[in-house]
Amino acid sequence: MLHEGRIWIGTGENGPVYLLPSMANRHGLIAGATGTGKTVTLKVLAESFSDMGVPVFLSDIKSDLSGMVKPGDRTESIDKRLEKCGVPAEEFEMKSYPTAFWDVYGKMGTQIRATVESMGAQLMARMLGLNETQTGVLAILYRYVKEHQDEVGRLVTIADLKKQLIRMGNNTEVFTVEYGNVTAASVGAIQRSVAMLEEEGGDLFFGEPEMNVLDWLHLDENERGFINILSADELFNHPRMYSTFLLWLLTRLYEAMPEQGDSDKPRVVFFFDEAHLLFDNCSNTLMEKIEQVIRLIRSKGVGVYFVTQDPTDIPATVLGQLGNRVQHALRAYTPQDQKVVKTVAQTFRTNESFDTEEAITTLKTGQALISCLDESGAPGVVERATILPPQSHLGALTNEERDRAVKGLPLEDPDVTPAEGETPAETVTEIPVVPVAEPEAEAVPQTPSTPEPVQETTVQEEMSQTFKVFDPTTGTYVEKELEGMTQVADTAAASIQQTAQTVQTAAQTVVQPVVQAAQQVPVMAQQAVEQTAQAVQQAVPTIQVQAQTVAQPVVQQMAVMVQDPTTGQFVQQMMTMQQDPATGNWIPLQTVQAAQTTDPVALAEQQKAAAAAQKEAEKAAALAQKEAEKAAKEAAKAAKEQEAAERRARNDALREEAAERARRNDSVAGRVKNTAISTATRQVTTALTKGLTNAISDLFGGKKK
Repeated sequence: MLHEGRIWIGTGENGPVYLLPSMANRHGLIAGATGTGKTVTLKVLAESFSDMGVPVFLSDIKSDLSGMVKPGDRTESIDKRLEKCGVPAEEFEMKSYPTAFWDVYGKMGTQIRATVESMGAQLMARMLGLNETQTGVLAILYRYVKEHQDEVGRLVTIADLKKQLIRMGNNTEVFTVEYGNVTAASVGAIQRSVAMLEEEGGDLFFGEPEMNVLDWLHLDENERGFINILSADELFNHPRMYSTFLLWLLTRLYEAMPEQGDSDKPRVVFFFDEAHLLFDNCSNTLMEKIEQVIRLIRSKGVGVYFVTQDPTDIPATVLGQLGNRVQHALRAYTPQDQKVVKTVAQTFRTNESFDTEEAITTLKTGQALISCLDESGAPGVVERATILPPQSHLGALTNEERDRAVKGLPLEDPDVTPAEGETPAETVTEIPVVPVAEPEAEAVPQTPSTPEPVQETTVQEEMSQTFKVFDPTTGTYVEKELEGMTQVADTAAASIQQTAQTVQTAAQTVVQPVVQAAQQVPVMAQQAVEQTAQAVQQAVPTIQVQAQTVAQPVVQQMAVMVQDPTTGQFVQQMMTMQQDPATGNWIPLQTVQAAQTTDPVALAEQQKAAAAAQKEAEKAAALAQKEAEKAAKEAAKAAKEQEAAERRARNDALREEAAERARRNDSVAGRVKNTAISTATRQVTTALTKGLTNAISDLFGGKKK
């Protein structure tokens, strides 16, 4: 609650506990276990910043922050809380706040889009879950595309990233020589991560037009800052994408905002829910970048508030930059939890009236330990306080209300009949996303002859008169028409239509005499018009012929002076020159027809294409040789088969001859003949054997007597 120019967070034993607007850009922390009241504290701070004219960004994970678009309900419990906090009932007003809804997927708000190149290699690697080696390969790809953007295009969508990864995978050797070691395995791992990112909806997030973070810095007609709510209930299901997107927003805001220095209030405040996800699995390089942004973004008028359950989940180097702290209850059921409670208690400035460590574990829901910076920038003494209730609706909107809120329509149907004793204005609550001034109906002129001029005012003009947008060049808010903010309430549209009909009725009385006078135009004027039209028609073909003549390129041989690189003197040479149709100057034809590329990958691809053509020619020659060898082998095989056939024929003839002999020998005559031959052969053999035996005996001993 904004009270006397300060943010009244809660009330302790010593009275109200305030957050000074001049110290709000020193960052802050809202911590505590689940169900202890962190969301209420966040709503109280966001509403207060809006009331003081500071735009706010916050992520809505559970959809319970969407209720800020309509007033809260004044219940008995809220009255008791106000009485306990010492807030006068007449000073506490239930009201709605100017709210704009955003969504990465475009379902629950205006779609947020970014380009792959603006994400950067470090954040993109974190979103993809790459290791250090793969991150280096992705950084090489980013550098290559940046150096050869005119030839290979930009990295805008996931499809562009996949195309460049394919190029890198096909030319790993070239990338290794030019930029460092690039392996196909690393490129393949990145491609798999990109495919997983597409399944998570990354293809919906990356693209154009890219969101401008300065669009969030605008005020409504009452000088209240808009509360920009990121619908993260679906995005939170993908923690890496959620946390990387928030880091990208913070870095983009840091780059876009000009320096401000110390001021009476911040320019914009960020609330990061589930902040521990921002620092999970962060590389050293990315962590150093986050720490640098947190330290330096304060001077640009940006306050960053982290919302988490365990304060120790935030790195000590970042935790030391958070000057304003709201600590809700922590549960100490385990020794590890007790150690965390002790560590958190030691970070507060001691209050002698109670034990900080004991108080952290005994705080009730809606109570917190608060320590904010004082006027000198020193941490204040910790106070045990009861948090004020929010002024807007505590809870989520229904699906119908959410849909109407996103479209900028009243939350309730304006056609519903109001209850007895109420006026339609009391029963319809309009979302202050696109406030439009009610147009005043102009009186119908009574005298048709002298009607007063009617100045038409469009809806966009009405909006530009009621909105103030942050100008980064001057650092102030100026009246400006907002792009994309063109939705209006149904009641305003009906009023504008009624006014238009009234003006149209009044204009008819003036237009009719003019039309009648126009029908009495002299015939000579018509003839003059016809003559002019004929002259123009006759001139058109001539103009077209001249244009066609000029458009044709002129090429001819010319003697030009060219500097000899060996002697440094100018010599005359004949060159083919072409006239530039745009400037009329003569330029060498070679420079027009050929423009050599400096892209090493393109050169490598050309060399690969030439090598592939040569390989194809060699392959064709080898194929022809193989075909010839195959034909020769087929001929040799046929000859062998012919020889084998002839050999088989001879063998068949011999077998037939033997069979014929066997058949003849098998007959009776054959057997007799064979027997006679066998007998004669034995007799001859016996006689020869006996003769030889006697001869041998006579030779060695003679015949015995």
